[in-house]
Amino acid sequence: MTRTLDAEIAVPAQCELAEGPFWDAAHGQLRWVDILRGQVHAFDPVTAAHTWFETGGELGTAGLTRDGGLVLALSDHFALAGDDGADLRRLGDFAVDGSVFRFNDGKPDPWGSMWAGTCTLADKGPPCALYRVTPDGSVTELFGGIGLSNGLDWTDDRRSFYFADSYGGGVDVFATDPGTGALSGRRQFVPVSGGLPDGLTLDAEGGLWLAVWGSGELRRYTPDGRLDTVVKLPVTQVTSAAFGGADLSTLYITTARENFTPGEVAAQPHAGDIFACTPGVTGRPPYLFGA
Repeated sequence: MTRTLDAEIAVPAQCELAEGPFWDAAHGQLRWVDILRGQVHAFDPVTAAHTWFETGGELGTAGLTRDGGLVLALSDHFALAGDDGADLRRLGDFAVDGSVFRFNDGKPDPWGSMWAGTCTLADKGPPCALYRVTPDGSVTELFGGIGLSNGLDWTDDRRSFYFADSYGGGVDVFATDPGTGALSGRRQFVPVSGGLPDGLTLDAEGGLWLAVWGSGELRRYTPDGRLDTVVKLPVTQVTSAAFGGADLSTLYITTARENFTPGEVAAQPHAGDIFACTPGVTGRPPYLFGA
């Protein structure tokens, strides 16, 4: 039987498009981005301090580096910065066409690189792609033909990679080479209905937590693809999730109010806030970028 959980407001962040959460253990903080406002946020659950810095434009995602800083996929290129946003600097010379695309979801991989995909600026546009940047700034297009690149994560044994194309109808899984991360054998892991597959994370048991945009739900699928938990949110635009806290037992959920009318904001006043629950399973530390 599928269990149903509720979540409480953890941070009244009021973001336009909160996405890409991850736990920063060194600082005891949850971090996430507000894509449309170009902000990187941090929240300390012990002190309740909530801070952020501006990147000067839209950004897709961020991740931690092995030297204590951040790696960023800005609107059209990759960058590095200190943990507080200082010394923001370009990483490599690669860029996507910023008049057509911007970077969207992504995260560092188990091998020290950063993966991030694109979405189009128009409702319908040319196919998007998923990219990998290495610490020396070299960029590889991993695969194209994507409608809207979104959630991604790897299993602990580095043998499987999960990926959500929001316009692809579900979540796919690839076989991965545990030594190099090379992809093969793509297949659908689960179909998704009632909304669009968005950000995702794996827990310590291999369960996949998927934000379903437009549904007001975060869903957990077992490793064999069975839906076993649904977290109900009081907002429709559920974007992603990550485990945090000292023991990684708190599940934080990001949400959005993108393109809401004043009436929709009034009906969903907590859209764009960060929610949390304790689902009884723990998460895993995020992977780090760097050699």
